[in-house]
Amino acid sequence: MSTPTESPLDIWDDAVLVDPYPAYATLRDQAGVVYLPKNDLYALTRYDVIRDVLADPATFSSTSLGFNPMVNEALQGTSLASDPPVHTQLRATLSANLTPRALRGLKVVIDGKADKLVEELVEKGSFDAVDSLARAFPLEIVADLIGFTGPVKANMLRWGQAAMQVIGPLNQRTQESFPIAGELYGWCSSVKAGDLAEGSIGRGIFEAEARGDIPEGSAGHIIHQYLGAGVDTTIASIGNIVALFARHPEQLALVRENPELVPAAFAEVLRYWAPVHIWGRTTTREVEIDGVLVPAGAQLGILFGAGNRDPRHYDNPDVFDIARNPMDHLSFGYGPHGCAGQGLAKLEAHAVIDALARRVKTLEIGEELRLPSNITRSHEKLDVLKVVAA
Repeated sequence: MSTPTESPLDIWDDAVLVDPYPAYATLRDQAGVVYLPKNDLYALTRYDVIRDVLADPATFSSTSLGFNPMVNEALQGTSLASDPPVHTQLRATLSANLTPRALRGLKVVIDGKADKLVEELVEKGSFDAVDSLARAFPLEIVADLIGFTGPVKANMLRWGQAAMQVIGPLNQRTQESFPIAGELYGWCSSVKAGDLAEGSIGRGIFEAEARGDIPEGSAGHIIHQYLGAGVDTTIASIGNIVALFARHPEQLALVRENPELVPAAFAEVLRYWAPVHIWGRTTTREVEIDGVLVPAGAQLGILFGAGNRDPRHYDNPDVFDIARNPMDHLSFGYGPHGCAGQGLAKLEAHAVIDALARRVKTLEIGEELRLPSNITRSHEKLDVLKVVAA
């Protein structure tokens, strides 16, 4: 075993956050585990290393998944920041309404909403794909699903963005977002079943708490996770769909000619541009990772996007190619903490890709604006200047 190689890189530098892929490549070429003194963390850069760590929650704990002590304390009691057996119990209730069987009835509704929205945008001819599609579509779906109404529905976007931002280190972005994330935390701590629409998943979570399926007081934590962990990443993914198919019209044509490639297309979007920049784990003991000795209590930084572009695992990883069908990408995580909401995310994204492929021949895009963000890598603005209908 050896001591880890080091890099002077700041993983939360603005330029890295806007376009992390050159930094990912440099770190990945150095080693599978690279210590970053500026961030005091061990960055995991290669596919197999990341997957092995995610598969071992006993050694690599999620109880300190964030990169500052305040957020880790706030997240205690959630399935996101717990380990088995507590995680197993909370996850069961979180996932119960997100299984393929539970979501089957939603598919027709989601497909219909996506098709109608894309049809309207194509008729307009030009639009901001972020506000008009990437944000509008998943916010409506999640609001209806969880049962959010009134002021809560109006705050979903800013709450969801802040909830992800505060997972980062105590930089300016985190500190500015804490009060907003606190609004979400406060609401989730006081929300009652009657605050959520009748027949919604949110009501169902309170019913599970009443039955004793989850510990008393857990319902609000689970609802926090639906909004805090799921919305911002889906928004990022849908923006990436539009940008990538605008850049690669031949790939959109391939989906149009072969509709069965829709799932493969979304998997490749997630592999090529991971919506989550970095995620945390903490070592519970001294452990060897890829030949490197890492001490107990060390902070790990999992770089999903670096693993997704690892040439040891994917041929020509810097090429966007939906035919590769990378269903084993890392963007949904892996192991016990694999994304609980991925079924819903797939329904939404598949519906958008299908509607775009059927209704659009080419998209001409203008400005692609990305702002530095601690955890989620997404577009702030994506102008579609012209649409050629299929």
